[in-house]
Amino acid sequence: MQYRRFGRTELQMPVFSCGGMRYQYKWQDLPQSEVPKTNQRNLEDTIRRSFELGINHIETARGYGSSEMQLGQILSQLPREKLIFQTKVSPQPKALDFRRKFKQSLNFCQLEYVDLLGLHGINNEETFHLSMRPGGCLDEAKKLKAEGKVRHIGFSTHGSTEIIIKAIETGEFDYVNLHWYYINQWNWPAIKAAQRHDMGVFIISPTDKGGHLYNPPPKLVKLCQPLSPMVFNDLFCLSHPEVHTLSLGAAKPTDFDEHLKVLPLLDQAEVILPPILQRLEQAAIAALGQDWLDNWQVGLPSHNNTPGNVNMPVILWLRNLALAYDMIEYGQARYNLLTNADHWFPGAKADQVTRLNLESCLTASPYAQEIPSLLAETDQLLGGAPVKRLSQS
Repeated sequence: MQYRRFGRTELQMPVFSCGGMRYQYKWQDLPQSEVPKTNQRNLEDTIRRSFELGINHIETARGYGSSEMQLGQILSQLPREKLIFQTKVSPQPKALDFRRKFKQSLNFCQLEYVDLLGLHGINNEETFHLSMRPGGCLDEAKKLKAEGKVRHIGFSTHGSTEIIIKAIETGEFDYVNLHWYYINQWNWPAIKAAQRHDMGVFIISPTDKGGHLYNPPPKLVKLCQPLSPMVFNDLFCLSHPEVHTLSLGAAKPTDFDEHLKVLPLLDQAEVILPPILQRLEQAAIAALGQDWLDNWQVGLPSHNNTPGNVNMPVILWLRNLALAYDMIEYGQARYNLLTNADHWFPGAKADQVTRLNLESCLTASPYAQEIPSLLAETDQLLGGAPVKRLSQS
């Protein structure tokens, strides 16, 4: 395994982390006695395999159902001085509720302290305020740190680049968990802001949210040769030294295997990546046109400044991926999450777009005339049954 300094925490972080939201039994709390032995054994085998590989950062959250409770059965068997353990607690209207939920986490995990505590989901102004207000959740996290229950405080986010940078620029956080990978590089300014503040940078879900790369379309497989799309994406992310670790949401012990192929390639990224990047770019140009690729985001309003709350940037981005790389299945999964995921994936689909007057919000777009029909086209291409977040399952 290779390791990188995790910002001002000074932790030596493995370049892969073992995320904890895919091997648990349920998305709800339940007694250990109700967990099937086969499921618990698989979880413990996954954690042991992670440690054998040198992936000693285990990451979970209070919101991941039985994950913490099940992890508690194995964590005590690991050398605590080698374990880097992170959990996350969502911002709460009452700071004492934040403390109560953290204590639940600590009790479930059977630990005396956590190395990393993340405020889970600073996604919008409301969750930013709950976190940062005097006497809010950040202040409570600082008290827990003073009590020796927490070593370092960070935050995770699915929010806009603007809200992420706003949280980073407070200077209050030691690290950030955020989305950034080849198909979605919007948060690069936030990563650079984190670097300026010497924060650790943890990439959320590069394999799943990064394109369902465990089941890539044949076109994407061909474009990424000689690497698999998964290994390509890992190498792309880790070729940037500002990125410290990628979360691998392992569901079973063998889920690490494909990712490990990137380790001997890290010092060859400058040779391996350019031809793949060129093929991907040329495929996008062939499907969408250079002018569209250069200008499609210009003048697009945010979803909360759009009639019907339609999330134009996300919808048009998913259209781009579907047309350029045949990423239909991924596009359907993400598109049909719109309207149903609150601030975790905000905004609405385009299923009502023909009834909306979008002219006034598109005055700054060079594609103002085309976009309404493109949104309707995307709804036809990707629309279907509503999708829930995993934690709503």
